[in-house]
Amino acid sequence: MTALTFSVEVITIPVSDVDRALRFYKDQLGFHLDVDYSPNHAFRVVQLTPSGSACSIQIGKGLTDARVGSLRNVYLVVTDLDATRTQLLERGTAVSEIRHKTPIGAWDGGFAPGLDPARGDYASFASFSDPDGNSWVLQERGYRNA
Repeated sequence: MTALTFSVEVITIPVSDVDRALRFYKDQLGFHLDVDYSPNHAFRVVQLTPSGSACSIQIGKGLTDARVGSLRNVYLVVTDLDATRTQLLERGTAVSEIRHKTPIGAWDGGFAPGLDPARGDYASFASFSDPDGNSWVLQERGYRNA
């Protein structure tokens, strides 16, 4: 039997103001604008892709009936969390303080302030939300190999 293969290609983000969300994702986060299509006043699809990602996001009108701001904790993986956080802050994005898993060897859901001392993969995090309250998590992976 052939194994099933799946590829996450697009995540739909429920927003209240498409243009405001477009400015946030494009200008503040630096996502690449792939598509902005609106054949009529009732439908608009805007697709953006984070640099280096195979998965895009879609915002728009007539795309989803999900409650605005209901998307929670989509992970964006970065190689240097400290530098990424600094750049986002400079671009006007409110980003939480950095935190890391503790104890790292037997993680039970606890966190301590700052970067993981060993800069281990999947151990350091920061969070932010878009203007509608959809939440994102930045996670560091690959710092030691960069």
